[in-house]
Amino acid sequence: MNSRRIIVAGSLNADLTIYTDRLPQPGETLHGNGFAVNPGGKSANQAVAAGRLGGNVTLIGAVGQDANGDMLVASTAGAGVDVSHVRRVTEPTGVAVISVDSHGENSIIISSGANGTLAPASMEPALFAGAGVVCLCLEVPFETVQAAAQAGHDAGATVLLNLSPYAPVADELARLTDVLLVNAHEASQFLGGASMPGADAPVGDWRDAVELFAGRGLKQVLVTLGSAGSVVLDSTNPAEPVVRIAPTVVTAVDTTGAGDAFTGAVAARLAAGDSLVAAARFASVAAALAATRKGTQTAYPSADEVAAKL
Repeated sequence: MNSRRIIVAGSLNADLTIYTDRLPQPGETLHGNGFAVNPGGKSANQAVAAGRLGGNVTLIGAVGQDANGDMLVASTAGAGVDVSHVRRVTEPTGVAVISVDSHGENSIIISSGANGTLAPASMEPALFAGAGVVCLCLEVPFETVQAAAQAGHDAGATVLLNLSPYAPVADELARLTDVLLVNAHEASQFLGGASMPGADAPVGDWRDAVELFAGRGLKQVLVTLGSAGSVVLDSTNPAEPVVRIAPTVVTAVDTTGAGDAFTGAVAARLAAGDSLVAAARFASVAAALAATRKGTQTAYPSADEVAAKL
């Protein structure tokens, strides 16, 4: 794929996943029916997803000097990602403890570990020269995310912020963000508790949300709606400010990391010159295919697989 460079700055985690018929209630112990240790972390996942789809990707992050760190560096490099800016530190590699039920739904707890050492100084402006897209999430310190967004903005890149795990966003970071990617719950939180339209709501019901986001400085927003697809909100296009993206229907096996597959696919297609609407349609297929397989990075599809499904 002929595309501009993608920089993904953020987290790498080892995913400790146990499979069970249903997720436990508070205080409840259940028997599992499978366990796996896989490479993960939102940023590493997004980098691998974009790399497998043909993107020219550089990952900036930190891992420990341990076996999990070795696994993560090998996995991302294996997807064609430049890992020369993934630092090895004395803190242990970050981990995510994940439970997955028989319907593919999950619950996740993360421990930052080495991710917490990723400092603003790591976001050297020279690393961002020539970048087309900078892909960010909130699994590393906030000031580091802001430094990366500033470096990407100054380099003329499209700054794509996946607002997950949710945290309040300062106006400065919002100003530096070109495309905000959120689910409906995160969108509501970002807008101070404003109610989002239902999954089956007509396009017109989203127009108020377009204006609310624009009021916070976000002109292009992609809201994911789970099995109902997604919606593109674009105040720069007054003729069509709201576009619904139909879901790709599959039988889900494991939804862990499907959102990261979506984000990485959006980054890959924006770097290739696609519009946000076209990127979202492509990403819908990529994320759906990822959910049909167990694991995170190991489940991500190739560009050929997505093209065949499209």
